[in-house]
Amino acid sequence: MINFIDIGKSIYDLSNWREQRRMVVFVLRAYIHYASMKPLYDFFMHNQTNRRFISNNKYPLEQVTRAFFYNKSTMQERITIVKEHVSFIMEKFKEECALKMAAHEFFLLWEDLRGEEPLRLYMAFESGQRKEGMLSLIFRWGHNYANLYQMIFWIARDKNAEWSLWIGAMQGPNMENAKDVVKKVTKQCHAYRTKNLTLYVTRIFAEVLGLKHIYAVSNYGYYANNHVRSDRKLKTNFGDFWEESGGHVTEDARFYELPLQEERKSEDEIPTRKRSVYRKRFALMDEIKMTMTQNLAKLLK
Repeated sequence: MINFIDIGKSIYDLSNWREQRRMVVFVLRAYIHYASMKPLYDFFMHNQTNRRFISNNKYPLEQVTRAFFYNKSTMQERITIVKEHVSFIMEKFKEECALKMAAHEFFLLWEDLRGEEPLRLYMAFESGQRKEGMLSLIFRWGHNYANLYQMIFWIARDKNAEWSLWIGAMQGPNMENAKDVVKKVTKQCHAYRTKNLTLYVTRIFAEVLGLKHIYAVSNYGYYANNHVRSDRKLKTNFGDFWEESGGHVTEDARFYELPLQEERKSEDEIPTRKRSVYRKRFALMDEIKMTMTQNLAKLLK
C-alpha cells in the first residue's frame, strides 16, 4: 500500500491550516482513486531516473487528484498528461537537467543587459504554477529578479498522437509598478509588446524541441474562474490574444491552436517612419532565437 500520508507531508506546509486541509483532501482522494493512482506511482518507481524525478518533485502526484490543467479535465486525462510530459522531458533533456527541473532549478535561456535593468528569460517549474502546467518560460525583470511575464504549459500528445505544447495560462506582472515596468520593457524591446514576446519565445521553445503543434486554453477551457470578475466580465480575455496571434478554436472549444511561427511583416507593409524600429525588433528576435537555441542545445541530449 502506497503511503500517501508521507507523500502529502512532503507536498504541503502543515504549519498552515489551509495546507493541512489540502493534505487531508489529497490523501482521501488518492486512496479513493487508488486503482488509478497505483499505476502512476508505479510509473515513477519504474526506474532510478523516474524515482529521482518524483523524489525531487512530488507535485505530479497531487496534480492528478485536483481539477487542474483545463476545464472539466478527468483524473485519467491528468494522469496521461503527467506521464507523457515526464516521459518527453526525460527523453529529450539530459538526465541531470531533467532532475534539476524537477527540483525547481532555473535555467537561463537569454538575457539582455543593455536596458535600464536586466531582462532575463528562464525555463523553470515552480510549485505555484502547478495548477496550469508542468513547466514555464519566465521573463524576470531587474536586479531583484521580479517575475514579469510567464507562459505556463505542459507537453503531451494531441488526438493524432503528435507531440504538442499545451499552454495552460499566460501570466503578467503582479507588482505595484507593473505598468511602468511593462512600458520600459516594451521600449527596451523596440515596441515589441511583452506578451507577444512571451508567446514568441514559447514558439521558439516548441520549435527547438521538435513539437508539432501549440494549443492554448480558451476562456471556456481555463481550469478555474479566477480570470472572471464578480460581475462576470473577463479580467483576462485569452481568446482575444490567441486570435490576434493567428489562433483558431479547435473542435474542442476548450482549446485554440496557434501557428508554430509568428508571421513577420515585410518591409513594404511597414510605414516608412517605423521601419527603423522594426529592423531593430527583428534583429532582437533573431538574437533571442539564436541564443535560446544554443542554450537549449546544451541541455538536450
